[in-house]
Amino acid sequence: MLYWFFVKALGPIARWRMHPTGYGVENIPKTGGAIIASNHLAVVDDALIPLTSPRMIHFMGKAEYFEGKGIKGRFIKWWFTSVGVFPVDRSGGSKSLGAIAHALEILQEGHLFGIHVEGTRSPDGRLYRGHTGAAKLAFESGCPIVPTAVIGSREVQMPGQVIPGKGRTKVIYGKPIMVRKQDPDTLTREQLRDLTDELVTRIAQLSGQEYVDEYAQTVKARMKAGPQSV
Repeated sequence: MLYWFFVKALGPIARWRMHPTGYGVENIPKTGGAIIASNHLAVVDDALIPLTSPRMIHFMGKAEYFEGKGIKGRFIKWWFTSVGVFPVDRSGGSKSLGAIAHALEILQEGHLFGIHVEGTRSPDGRLYRGHTGAAKLAFESGCPIVPTAVIGSREVQMPGQVIPGKGRTKVIYGKPIMVRKQDPDTLTREQLRDLTDELVTRIAQLSGQEYVDEYAQTVKARMKAGPQSV
């Protein structure tokens, strides 16, 4: 797997530039399925988490990464597929169900699944309202959620910056939130929201970020629209 090639062969370069340090690694279950649910500050988060985890973590990637044309497009698709990333249509609704079903299979097979609870990168470094995907997966699989905080990644890779700069980063793994498996037909919105809010509260405690009770996507759309939208 290219995943381990990246961690073992390219990892030393990333460690030299970003000095990622993992804390609370003992909170990652040694065996069985678990959800690594983190904040999201920079693209490089998806490298820092694997570099500090003793087990392989499967991630979702936006569908556009898998739809490119030509040699470059095929290479990008091959690369993401090889390192354990699979596509998700981020428009939501029924278009995202296939990715959720695949994530559930990964957990049921006893692997780790990584997800950014905010659904997108933070526009300003603060922690935004969580989406309920991680909670849904936890209830349907019965797998624990490990609250995870990435710290310092925004400083080494600001929005729009392709190659991360030098700096120090941390990944803190909190104590798992244990969840009892439940029939998806009996799940309520309140249960999903309550578990999601608990998860985000735990991440905020680990990261020290200011919390904003609004979806990051909404804030980004407003910022893109400009002053006239305020």
